[in-house]
Amino acid sequence: MMIKPTLFKVVVTWVLLLSLQHLSYAVPKVIPKAPIIGAKSYIMLDFDSGKILSEKDADLQLEPASITKIMTSYVLFHELKEGNIHLNDLVTISKKAWKTPGSRMFIEVNRKVSVEELLKGMIIQSGNDASVALAEYVAGSEGAFAALMNQHAGQLGMSNTNYMNSTGLPHPEHLTTARDLGILATALIRDFPEYYKWYAIKEFKFNKIKQFNRNKLLWRDKTVDGIKTGHTEAAGYCLVASSKREEMRLITIVLGTKSTSARAQESQKLLNFGFRFYETHALYQANSPLKKVRVYKGKKTELALGLQDTLHVTVPRGQRKNLKPSIKLQQIIQAPVAKGQQFGQVEVSLDGKVAAKVPVVALEDIPKGSLWQLGKDSVLLMFK
Repeated sequence: MMIKPTLFKVVVTWVLLLSLQHLSYAVPKVIPKAPIIGAKSYIMLDFDSGKILSEKDADLQLEPASITKIMTSYVLFHELKEGNIHLNDLVTISKKAWKTPGSRMFIEVNRKVSVEELLKGMIIQSGNDASVALAEYVAGSEGAFAALMNQHAGQLGMSNTNYMNSTGLPHPEHLTTARDLGILATALIRDFPEYYKWYAIKEFKFNKIKQFNRNKLLWRDKTVDGIKTGHTEAAGYCLVASSKREEMRLITIVLGTKSTSARAQESQKLLNFGFRFYETHALYQANSPLKKVRVYKGKKTELALGLQDTLHVTVPRGQRKNLKPSIKLQQIIQAPVAKGQQFGQVEVSLDGKVAAKVPVVALEDIPKGSLWQLGKDSVLLMFK
């Protein structure tokens, strides 16, 4: 019986697709070196564990171009959270904002535009005019807003970053690094999930002009939900991307690639490699008792110990079973005890190497006990 060529092609295609789907979840026997990336600097890290999976010249200071707007939005989101501004506030557009060169959302002088529209114009359309308008609204001037950006950068630990404006337009002292951008991207997703979702929007229409998000990965990979592109002649083509597949989220930063297609292609190579060969697991939950220990001279005799944050560990695929956790605790604990006070640490090792190490803390307050309890426990401690 002869099979028609067209039908044969369909059958073969489906078999290949099913095989590839199976292979994507197979446990690799050998983890190869990360792919070669055509960028001046790059880094890939796991969002939950913070583990660096691949990097090159990640501390090299470079111009960030419009990737600057990640920090601009971070400051705006912080102001919204604090209640200092609101999404429906109307911003009067200045001549300076209107005249700002580069990419724009086409706002007009003296027109009143809501904070929400300006934020979307900045995030989706990469509007420099929107960035300046928002900066002026929050801090009075773009210069004062840049100082605010630097304060947030310092608080986040971005030690090699300096902002001179809210847009990313070229300035010799306006610099950052791939590593610092990894810190910022992690903070953005962690601290403002309700606003982060705007980075996945593919298009935005303002003033009857529709513009598309410049992040090509939003169309190529449905698991990608951000974050921001950037380009100037000095900076090259840059992209900070994030993708979540099942319970694992990766962040990639590529700086100084040669084209719009290159920054998307190089980011995709990193993401595919990271998800293919690594997996992240939550080993211990935050604020969940790991151990209960004796406490002396307190109103209570038992103290619950645990972790302030959920402990995530990123390991090569199939290696979770080989993780070896251990808990090292202070032997004698006396009241008063403050919630969050450290009394030891959890250490997780893999193949004899430390994969994670985090403090073990008190999950509750325990004040000093009565005179009777103090006296009784003092005697007990004499024999310890």
